Amino acid sequence: MSRLSFDRNTMEFGRGISFFDAIYGFAITLLVTNIDLPPASSWVSISTLLDSRLQSQLLGFLLSFVVIAVFWRVNFRLMGSVTLMSPRLINWNIVAAFFVILIPFTTQGTSDPSTADLPLPTALYALNIALASLSQTAIYQSARKQGLTEADTDEGQSGLRQLLLHLPVPLVFLASIPVTLLAGPVPGRLLWATLFIISPITDKLLTRAPEPPPPSPASGPAPGSDTEESP
Repeated sequence: MSRLSFDRNTMEFGRGISFFDAIYGFAITLLVTNIDLPPASSWVSISTLLDSRLQSQLLGFLLSFVVIAVFWRVNFRLMGSVTLMSPRLINWNIVAAFFVILIPFTTQGTSDPSTADLPLPTALYALNIALASLSQTAIYQSARKQGLTEADTDEGQSGLRQLLLHLPVPLVFLASIPVTLLAGPVPGRLLWATLFIISPITDKLLTRAPEPPPPSPASGPAPGSDTEESP
């Protein structure tokens, strides 16, 4: 292993985790800067406040808050299973952090009242989320290929199964890009909602452990076992 690889008990490993955690925290905090304070006249009543189109910005904030929080939870679980921080793993984390830190920027385009109805901001947001998700998948695959993950964290799943578990999110967001550009942002965003159905079904199908085959009636107890009758 490279001399730049660090065991999880070293200070360098902790610094790496802290650095990436700070990026996720900074990105999720930046989302609030996308919310513009309505003018004083809009605070007269709830109806006038809603007429200021504040709800569009709040929905964009809420959506991206959940997205970044989910990305952080995935990264938290993954890095918690890593036994060694290798240069390749650091590089993939940097790539993922790059796309995560872009989410507040692309969120601004989808939530700002002047641009929310345009197809391009929604398409760019979908591309941003897809690339961030694929980067996190690359982190897992890189760690697994290098043998840096603890065996018990995979819950008996094969590498292919784990890969398939990670693919619905980027595939759905990538598929929404042509839909958005051709039919508009609303149909594209509605396609995102299919993840509430696709993800649980995929998780249920791929994480279901196979049942052990029943013992053959013709097979008897193994020699020397406790069930074997003594002469």
